[in-house]
Amino acid sequence: MKRIVVLVSGNGSNLQAMMEACKQGRLHATVAAVFSNRADAYGLARARDAGIPAHALDARDFAGREAFDAALADSIDAYAPDLVVLAGYMRILSAGFVRHYAGRMLNIHPSLLPKYPGLHTHRQALANGDADHGASVHFVTEELDGGPVILQAKVPVFDGDSEEDLQARVQVQEHQIYPLVAEWFVSGRLVMRDDAAWLDGERLPAVGHAAE
Repeated sequence: MKRIVVLVSGNGSNLQAMMEACKQGRLHATVAAVFSNRADAYGLARARDAGIPAHALDARDFAGREAFDAALADSIDAYAPDLVVLAGYMRILSAGFVRHYAGRMLNIHPSLLPKYPGLHTHRQALANGDADHGASVHFVTEELDGGPVILQAKVPVFDGDSEEDLQARVQVQEHQIYPLVAEWFVSGRLVMRDDAAWLDGERLPAVGHAAE
């Protein structure tokens, strides 16, 4: 059984979706451990409630980002993960950390990349009058939210939407597509090669896989 380590900073709803997909047999893997940079992250409580090892590292205990990430990588590697999943992990990753997990680390971002990398994506979509918004699962590279896109899900933006309305609508889709992409990876269908995502031997376009 393939092993997944999940990194969270907050609520951990995508972690919950991963754990449920594993339990239901939609994701043929096990969540081996969960790590956070915040001891009060609710995602850690979700993991403990499920009997999964959960750990917090405090950046204040380390000399800098590289030292923190080196310690985090050592702790992650103790669980021998096949895949590292960022699920609302809000720290910028050092280049060394990203290189260490190159080709086996995924992130989900709440926008239709390359639109709106970084923070406050829902606010930006509303401010710009976008008709569509959504989420993107991508491989992690040294470029912030810039790795190869694997799969996107679109949602409509309605008149009168608040940021909270839009976030909730996007999260429904996140919880569907993130475990699906993880399953593609652990089953050997998905790889990163030549700075691109490849599914079933086919190079995916810039916006990722488009279902027929």
